[in-house]
Amino acid sequence: MAEDQNNKENTTTSDTNNTSEYEDVCYICRRPESVAGKMIHIQNDICICQDCMQKTFDTMNNGTFNMGDFMNMNMGKMPNISMINLADLQNAVPNKQKVKKKKPKDEQPKPELDIHSIPAPHKIKARLDEYVVGQEHAKKVMSVAVYNHYKRVMEDTNDGVEIEKSNMLMIGPTGSGKTYLVKTLARLLDVPLAITDATSLTEAGYIGDDIESVVSKLLAAADNDVERAEHGIIFIDEIDKIAKKRNANQRDVSGESVQQGMLKLLEGAEIEVPVGASSKNAMVPMTTVDTKNILFICGGAFPELEEVIKERLNKEASIGFKADLKDKYDKEENLLCKVTVEDVRKFGMIPEFLGRLPILFSLEALTEDMLVRILTEPKNAIVRQYKKLLAMDEVDLEFTEGALHAIAKQAKEKKVGARALRAIIEEFMLDIMYEIPKDDNIGKVTITEDYVEKKGGPLIEMRGVAALPEQEANA
Repeated sequence: MAEDQNNKENTTTSDTNNTSEYEDVCYICRRPESVAGKMIHIQNDICICQDCMQKTFDTMNNGTFNMGDFMNMNMGKMPNISMINLADLQNAVPNKQKVKKKKPKDEQPKPELDIHSIPAPHKIKARLDEYVVGQEHAKKVMSVAVYNHYKRVMEDTNDGVEIEKSNMLMIGPTGSGKTYLVKTLARLLDVPLAITDATSLTEAGYIGDDIESVVSKLLAAADNDVERAEHGIIFIDEIDKIAKKRNANQRDVSGESVQQGMLKLLEGAEIEVPVGASSKNAMVPMTTVDTKNILFICGGAFPELEEVIKERLNKEASIGFKADLKDKYDKEENLLCKVTVEDVRKFGMIPEFLGRLPILFSLEALTEDMLVRILTEPKNAIVRQYKKLLAMDEVDLEFTEGALHAIAKQAKEKKVGARALRAIIEEFMLDIMYEIPKDDNIGKVTITEDYVEKKGGPLIEMRGVAALPEQEANA
């Protein structure tokens, strides 16, 4: 009994602490306490701000409704009248729509980040090397940019020197590891990360996500802690989809207008964002977030950018006796590495937008050798994942060198980067994953080049027996 009582007390205490972490939100206007002022608490933890309470009283006093008569009514004798049950309104505002309270300045802890706790660029790159194969230049650029950004966050501006933001624009073919690089970076630095898609963003007032929803997602990732969100990272993928549309006859609500709306976010401004929702409306509380210290990384495949680069390079080298052939760059895979700001502007990104993304770099197209390394080298490589799956059935899984190159060759032909690897392996591993749990005597499976190319079967090794091809084992 004593233990039960203690558990109840602990539960009550933890509930109280959880609710006290968040600001009270007015049930009527949905403004948090930091905006609306002190709240009036009524039954069942419902809060109403003083403005809404005053408006309610004014409406009742100025109307034709007599409060005295209302108080003397016998509600049981009056038809079609029932009072609101306040118990139904309990927990009307969920925690995901509440903002965490800001601590007073004298009680605020020291910043989570300090110059000595931030890994140096070479250490950041070394950690990225554990998960991402190749892309040496991209990893180097990102490591330096992130290191300088967090030095900027902690800078002392008393000397009058203010460091500008190091927002990045990352260009690379599909499946080259753009999103994966950012995810690994955020995990390494232990800062809030919001990954959003530019394709869903539209100009304010149109169907789709408002531009502020980008910051709203970061706030949700920081558990509605505004101070933590203001030091986070926002990765906007598919940024090439908001390029200016070439058809000028229709209104461009998801192209150039979105770029213009994002200018204030990228540069740094205090903006009002909805809490716990992707768009502003009367039933969602709002809070203010300063984007000055938020690092923005934009990424996109820019599918037709190669043609723009090729046109510029051909124009530069098409005059005189030593002019290059027109088809010189047709088969060059890493043409994106020659990109300039002018090329991206010609693609459809406005100059003001590009000016707020000072760091421009590109990722290399994946070669067959890089795809083989991706299969085996990273900590969570696909081959290691399948080995772990079969190890749970006490079966060893091996891949021959020829099999790995055959998989990489097929993936290269699909032209979707590293994303093709999983689909190819899943296809030929299906039968193996289905058949192995049937037979407890199977001890080892070796994937051969012939099996990947559908010319033969895998080598099945029974426990205590030499390896046999699958057809003989079945016989």
